[in-house]
Amino acid sequence: MTFLQKWIEPKRPIPPERQRYDDRALFRLTLPIIAEQLLAVLVGIADTLMVSYAGEAAVSGVSLVNQLCTVVIFVFSAMAAGGAVIASQYVGRGDRKNGRLAAGQLVLSVTVIAAALTAFTLLFGRPVFLALFGPVEPAVYDAGMVYLRINAFSFIPLGLYNACAGLYRSMGRTRAVMNVSIVMNGINVVGNAIGVFGLHAGVAGVAWPTFISRTFAAAAMLCLLAGRENELRFRLRDALRPEWKMLRRIFHVALPNALENGLFQLAKVALSAIVSTFGTVQIAANGVAQSFWSVAALFSSAMGPAYITVVGQYMGAGDVEGADYYMKKLTRITYLGGAVWNAAFFAVTPLLLQLYDLSGETVSLIILLCGLHNFFCTLFSPAAFALSSGLRAAGDIRFNLFAALFSTVVCRVVLSVILGLWLRMGVVGITLAMAGDWAVKAALVAVRYKGGKWKRFKLI
Repeated sequence: MTFLQKWIEPKRPIPPERQRYDDRALFRLTLPIIAEQLLAVLVGIADTLMVSYAGEAAVSGVSLVNQLCTVVIFVFSAMAAGGAVIASQYVGRGDRKNGRLAAGQLVLSVTVIAAALTAFTLLFGRPVFLALFGPVEPAVYDAGMVYLRINAFSFIPLGLYNACAGLYRSMGRTRAVMNVSIVMNGINVVGNAIGVFGLHAGVAGVAWPTFISRTFAAAAMLCLLAGRENELRFRLRDALRPEWKMLRRIFHVALPNALENGLFQLAKVALSAIVSTFGTVQIAANGVAQSFWSVAALFSSAMGPAYITVVGQYMGAGDVEGADYYMKKLTRITYLGGAVWNAAFFAVTPLLLQLYDLSGETVSLIILLCGLHNFFCTLFSPAAFALSSGLRAAGDIRFNLFAALFSTVVCRVVLSVILGLWLRMGVVGITLAMAGDWAVKAALVAVRYKGGKWKRFKLI
């Protein structure tokens, strides 16, 4: 056994015959998820990079609207995670009939919700933008509204892609999702280059490729999920009418998760309203830094689906001891991998910033924000986000919601007002408040896990 294996192996392992995922299987499960999510956030950086050549007003407008669009993305991710928790437990139990029904009902519910969000955004996007961000510069407002309206059309394919990808991961088939993601993001990046540099379409030049790439990904994942060999095979008849008992199971997990993630992102949107008062330099620095933060936090966030797949299957099979073993092992992997990832990415951050057409003052501020973020992300993110996914996979749903409400809505917002406004620390204060949010949630999750109450929940 190598030193690395000794470090990640819990002190009390379960017998090898009960280990569904050995070290190689965990590697094959998690690596495609990390690669997939890395591609997704790199596209966000590519969007910001290419838009920067249209001016800092365009960067600011896109960064503000991305706060709103990320709320929608988080809702879909929460729905997918909710369906994946239920589906992974059916996989662990070997119940194909209910697993396939869960797949169809998840696709149905996501489609309906996405259609409603699209209509709402197209009808009320302008007043919501003005209410949240106030009287920003006219150029910032114009860029933001163009980006928001075009993005609204991609909500339905985005929701379908997330749902199908979550179901595919529940079966442990993460490589296929990664392959679709590679093509999807390739379409997006090439489209961005054509739209910005070839057609000189500015903000619209990065928005339309997003729609096209997401539509492709949704169609590809639906086709893959319809394969006869799948334990969670998608069948159209399972998605044509609601099955309320199954929907209640899915929404029992998905709604608190969606509310948790939605409130987390809405708090960020509200804080963006504060950031919008700090001037164009700080708005632009915050927008670019958040793209970099997404990459830095990627390892911990990518491990969340791995917890859902592995812990969900063990809980579905009734093997609580096995679920606990993998909770420990995955947490050790997350801390080690997260530390290496954050350090490595911060080392290349100054080099990447040379690609941007930004002022020296903006670049210096971005480096400071990234340094603070990566340090605190290493300390708190594995427990606050990855381990909490394990609790969710076990059925401990409400706790995650209440922990998020307290840490994000109370601690983060209050600290942001104190540090960012009252002490006039600007976006640096907002970043430190974010770290305080993570610290509180990490402590709450760690105490909950040690208490063991999560072992007694039943979802199916």
